[in-house]
Amino acid sequence: MNPIPTAAIIGLDAHTVSVEADISFGLPAFMVVGLPDTAVQEARERVRSAMKRSKLHFPPTKVTINLAPADVRKGGSGYDLPLAISLLAASDDLEEPKDGWPIMVGELSLDGSLRPVHGALSISLFAQRTNNHELIVPMENAREAALVKGVKVFAAQSLRQVVDHLSGTQRMEQYPTVNIESELQTARALDFCEIKGQNQAKRALEIAAAGGHNILLSGPPGSGKTMLARALPGIMPTLARDEALEVTRIHSVAGVLPRDSLCLTRPFRAPHHTASGAALVGGGTIPRPGEISLAHRGVLFLDEFPEFTRQVLENLRQPLEDGFVSVCRASGTVTFPARFTLVAAMNPCPCGYASDPERACTCTTQQTLRYAKRLSGPILDRIDLKISVPRVPTVDLVKIEPGETTTSIRVRVQAARDRQTLRSSRIGALNNAELRSDQIRKYLKQEPDAQALLRQAADRFHLSARAYFRLLRVAQTIADLDGAESIQAAHVAEAMQYRQQNEQT
Repeated sequence: MNPIPTAAIIGLDAHTVSVEADISFGLPAFMVVGLPDTAVQEARERVRSAMKRSKLHFPPTKVTINLAPADVRKGGSGYDLPLAISLLAASDDLEEPKDGWPIMVGELSLDGSLRPVHGALSISLFAQRTNNHELIVPMENAREAALVKGVKVFAAQSLRQVVDHLSGTQRMEQYPTVNIESELQTARALDFCEIKGQNQAKRALEIAAAGGHNILLSGPPGSGKTMLARALPGIMPTLARDEALEVTRIHSVAGVLPRDSLCLTRPFRAPHHTASGAALVGGGTIPRPGEISLAHRGVLFLDEFPEFTRQVLENLRQPLEDGFVSVCRASGTVTFPARFTLVAAMNPCPCGYASDPERACTCTTQQTLRYAKRLSGPILDRIDLKISVPRVPTVDLVKIEPGETTTSIRVRVQAARDRQTLRSSRIGALNNAELRSDQIRKYLKQEPDAQALLRQAADRFHLSARAYFRLLRVAQTIADLDGAESIQAAHVAEAMQYRQQNEQT
């Protein structure tokens, strides 16, 4: 008998696992070997009850199940279904189909019904990669698995239905392939026209959305920092198909994908400032994605930025630079993508009113300096735009006339991204924030006066090499928004305004 194929999720990828069953004489026993965790060990009772309730024969002798390869840790409840099928095949109650066993995954209830599992999209991609183009999943996972073209997905509701399908008694119909392109949509976010004033901050957010740049908003309480951050996803371009698949896969593996749903909009994650380092970057005995990976291709909003512990914020340094995070454990290293737009918000001082003209600050100079030093230089060096968000005057708050809408801003952002996409066909970066220094030198065109201004800025503000190239990336995004073919002095000057504020923080 050939083993039953299934898969183990390691990081974001699925890897081959073969389920073998042996039935021998001896006292009744049910053993699972092959480095299973507690959830897999408990599958014995779920499988036993599900088979009996489904009126399937459960062998009353010694049963040994091997999950190969034995040196890969098996976790989760998705092995229940292949375990039950392997027992039926070993008992000669079920013959192997002519085309071989399909890949199967699913958790069994005690009554024999199937429950959803995590990582169905990763398993479907694995089926496509290994040329095993038939996959059986629980009904709730079918839409997610059917995103992958070329894989025949069969959605089952019970163990009995799977047995009838494999035996040919009653074949299930193939679940139709999901055309995700027709469903992708813009995130439903707060409309920019509802935000009164803050024109400079809105302009900076437009630049951040167009180029994927990180931004820091600083201002007193109630000035609109959180509203601005929550409005940002609305002006970001619609997810491309490959981006949507990647985001959906991350959320599926993390177990936060809504049932029978997909990630069709750019994610917005806003962890509390008490979040641990593992919650932010990912971790666990079996590593799972953290908040920065769940924000991949979307927005990570860190409100009360200095209130995060220094150690947690320092964990962001490598992901902000490289766009991925490596989680190392004794059993191995897994890599999660983390290409997000960071939006950080902070008060100018502990009491929050240092920059408020209407309320007096109660903090001492020492307290303000200590508060500012919670943010290290390397972290600030990775933030492209720093904007002061002042209190909005009452006369502006009571204005009836709405401001510019999210839709009109998104049109400009999309046009700028289209220019970057055209450039990325040669470079391989999806936006300007992803450009490497060698790509900047080779592909970005600069006018002579822009080059001279850049040199002056680097000398005057003592810019690091990283800061210099980040300044160039922002200038290129401003040029893309203007529809310019090359970076001009005006684009560099505007980018310097944001960078200069950053250096003074």
